Amino acid sequence: MAETSPKKKDAAEHPMGDPRFKGIDRVLKRQQYQQDALIEVLTAAQEAFGYLTEDAMAYVARQLRLPFSWVYGVATFYHFFSLKPQGEHSCIVCLGTACYVGKAADIVEALEGGFAVKAGQTTEDGKLTLTTTRCLGCCGLAPVVVLDNAVLGKETPETTVEKVRSVVAGGNGGGA
Repeated sequence: MAETSPKKKDAAEHPMGDPRFKGIDRVLKRQQYQQDALIEVLTAAQEAFGYLTEDAMAYVARQLRLPFSWVYGVATFYHFFSLKPQGEHSCIVCLGTACYVGKAADIVEALEGGFAVKAGQTTEDGKLTLTTTRCLGCCGLAPVVVLDNAVLGKETPETTVEKVRSVVAGGNGGGA
């Protein structure tokens, strides 16, 4: 019976008893619940949950005394935030001018075909999220792909599909 008491205490302090809200609380406290810390707090929420859940955004809105519509607007404005669960692995293809000229669109097409996923979505098995971005600022390496936070430059459709396949299968294909 003594073991259930701490759990009940946590449940009363955090929505639905979810301990991931503790990380959000730390950022809120460090930022002194200032409304201009919204992006930092949303970043902490996304790190805690893997994406921004409606419950997490509502919690942030309440804690910062902001309308939910404001929080949702910021979350949907910035490309960094996601409102859907992400895959176990992520692949971001740059479609900035230098990358686009370097045939980055062909890389996206090859990945979509090779993994049965559209850009902006996650595979049915939850293994891979494929996204695009406007510019990564690595124009000298164009075309550029970021695979699980590893920047890969001078990519081709073939090399990218091979590296993504290796990472999704459990290998270390994301390294340089």
